[in-house]
Amino acid sequence: MPNVTTDFNDRTIEYEQLLSDFKALLKKNSLKFTIQREVILETLYNSDEHLTPESLHHLLQEKFPDLKTGIATVYRTLSLLEDSSMVTSLSFGAQGKKYELGAKNHHDHLICTECGNITEFVDEQIEDRQHFIAKELGFLMKDHSMQIYGICSNCQK
Repeated sequence: MPNVTTDFNDRTIEYEQLLSDFKALLKKNSLKFTIQREVILETLYNSDEHLTPESLHHLLQEKFPDLKTGIATVYRTLSLLEDSSMVTSLSFGAQGKKYELGAKNHHDHLICTECGNITEFVDEQIEDRQHFIAKELGFLMKDHSMQIYGICSNCQK
């Protein structure tokens, strides 16, 4: 079984809870818990990037060369995780989806339409304004996501 590669004890506890939730999800869906599925979850947990299924598969092959993890397993596992809201995705049209762990603290995204780079940010004024607008309009906001599309500073050069 792979080791959780986190530096902080709190993150280890977070991962253990996530892993426990994942095992329960698999059991609920009558699926087996496998090392391949665990390394998919662990890799998403430890990644600071938004990964396509293909880039995740490539990363798994690099990190765990002796573990046979097929691309179909990656797609099926991501689909299951997304359906349960354990991961979230950003759609890039014909380029497909990029995934991130849903357990992260809330944040929004700046997405470069040239290179596909994604920058996460949090702005409390924007968050407060969204809640104010929802309340003013009599809307009970449960969740939201904001994606701003444009050209990053590197691509503007």
